[in-house]
Amino acid sequence: MVQPHSMTSPAIILHTPQLGENIGATARVMRNFGLCDLRLVDPRDGWPNPAADTMSAGAFENGVFATVHSSFESAIADRSFVVATTARPRGMQKPVSDLGDALQRLRLAPSTSAVVFGGERAGLPNEAVALCDLILTYPVDGEFPSLNLAQAVGVFAHGWAVAEGGGVPGAFSGAADPPATRDEVLRMFEHFEDELARAGFFFPGVKRPVMVQNLRNAMIRAQWTSQEVRTFRGAVKALSHGRGKARVTRDESEV
Repeated sequence: MVQPHSMTSPAIILHTPQLGENIGATARVMRNFGLCDLRLVDPRDGWPNPAADTMSAGAFENGVFATVHSSFESAIADRSFVVATTARPRGMQKPVSDLGDALQRLRLAPSTSAVVFGGERAGLPNEAVALCDLILTYPVDGEFPSLNLAQAVGVFAHGWAVAEGGGVPGAFSGAADPPATRDEVLRMFEHFEDELARAGFFFPGVKRPVMVQNLRNAMIRAQWTSQEVRTFRGAVKALSHGRGKARVTRDESEV
């Protein structure tokens, strides 16, 4: 079983969670953002839980490792920095932080830190908060501050991934087709401009340099791929032959 970032990210602790569905959804969002150490303190319905497996979408088979603890003290025994998440004032002399500040502190010793989330019914008990180093709050609406357990973990998990330098996922970071070379783009421009000249577009002729410059400035911003260049040149050739009469070569029109 792969356990991503197990030594470089904080543990996520759910204190007395009730619903297996929330545990599973928590595991799923943890795995989405590269977290894997899930600790359950006295889960109401025991462990393992079939409902959690269903909601996890395979997270437990793909990196998230869940352990069960009979007490909060046991869950944090190997941790040196523990953050409690709560939206309620506790009347304790304890630093309160937003997500950005909490992430900075957690990143100083991620492998020995933990972030604790309270159960669905009542959140974190004061006894647990008392054992934490820092209170983390989200900027929720004061008139409706209660977050679903898995959603609360998701807010943190996303923040952690961003703080760790997570960028745009690979599937969206670039086109599947390679970028067009500048030679391909220039030949496309010349092809297009030759056809425009044949159609009488550059009139009067003295304005052609400026008109060409304007066209190229606009088109270069598209950041063409090789496939897009071939498709565009195929379209230009089809138009130049007239609708329904084009005989386009494969390398210019392949899609």
